[in-house]
Amino acid sequence: MEEDSAVTLYSGSAITDTKKNPFSIKVGIAQMLRGGAIAEVTIVDQAKIAESAGACCIVVSGPKGPGISRMPDPSLIKEIKQAVSIPVMAKFRVGHFVEAQILEAIGVNYIDENEILALADDDNFVNKHNFRAPFVCGCRDLGEALRRVREGAAMIRTQGDLLGTGDIVETVRNVRKVMGDIRILSNMDEDEVFTFSKKIAAPYDIVAQTKQMGRLPVVHFASGGIVTPADAALMMQLGCDGVFVGSDVFNCSDPYKNVRAIVQAVRNYNDPHILAAASSGLEEAMGGLNVNENRVERFVNAETY
Repeated sequence: MEEDSAVTLYSGSAITDTKKNPFSIKVGIAQMLRGGAIAEVTIVDQAKIAESAGACCIVVSGPKGPGISRMPDPSLIKEIKQAVSIPVMAKFRVGHFVEAQILEAIGVNYIDENEILALADDDNFVNKHNFRAPFVCGCRDLGEALRRVREGAAMIRTQGDLLGTGDIVETVRNVRKVMGDIRILSNMDEDEVFTFSKKIAAPYDIVAQTKQMGRLPVVHFASGGIVTPADAALMMQLGCDGVFVGSDVFNCSDPYKNVRAIVQAVRNYNDPHILAAASSGLEEAMGGLNVNENRVERFVNAETY
């Protein structure tokens, strides 16, 4: 590719103001989180626990409650930044570029344009090339991921469960879909890439780069329903670079142990002996959930054939 291409991530410059960080620099900064666990926190004490347990980054979100969910209180973010030494990420509403400007102004290390919050703009995402800070965006399939990269996302978060139920099935489905489409793309003839890029509604040049690299052109994490060390290791073995862990992991008698176990699982995801040790004594994190009756019926019927 030409050196000045907007999607040449590790050399050249991007379509951005000279006063801003080039896209390649933002991607490099995001790469620093590879192989780690990012913990969602809502208070300072949780941030301190996540740091001591080995989280590579924390993402600040506002307290859950009724009404519109927005970016967290800037004063809370400042307080957390002063309390920890690891990178701090904060969420804002999709399309709300003023919230993003505020987060950048108070010095967050990463900005998450998060679809779990209420939408500010249901048609347009923020032009992330206009900011110095690296952005994180969610996706459910390859086309969505590459569209966000074109807009300037330096990290992709494949999103699963949006309800905080601890159900990992949606995350597994979406990660497998992204990885499966990348494998299909990697085995395509060059002439087929044009049609494929049109099919998934993604820019051809980034699709071509994904084919060449055999992976997403930016760091790729999984999020949603990841509450146990086994969940985290599953995401890593499926090909992700790291995981997001929800704030529910702190709702137990020993949150440090829970977070530490997930961090160890991410670092040693191919070692079942370490995973077994990390998973021991975490009954609270592994509480059962009732499966939807229709889903149970579907599997019961399948077994009869």
